[in-house]
Amino acid sequence: MSTTNPQSALIVYSREECHLCQNMIDILQSMQEQSAFKFEVINVDTDPQLISRYGERIPVLLAFKNGPEICHYYLDQAALNVYLSKIR
Repeated sequence: MSTTNPQSALIVYSREECHLCQNMIDILQSMQEQSAFKFEVINVDTDPQLISRYGERIPVLLAFKNGPEICHYYLDQAALNVYLSKIR
């Protein structure tokens, strides 16, 4: 997989002091050791549009900015693996 592929950059919408968010981020970081992908964490509380869009439904993992949703609340490793296998 090319690390320059814009679709390889996942987005995690989260907020501070959110244990579900931190769990998802921790698992994604550990998965990076076996699979080459990047992800960016965006705090929804910094943008009123993101607050309106996601509200309490966080964390949300998107395939890329404005891309399809992979999962929310808990990391769905199977769904993530399916997505990553499609972009390799």
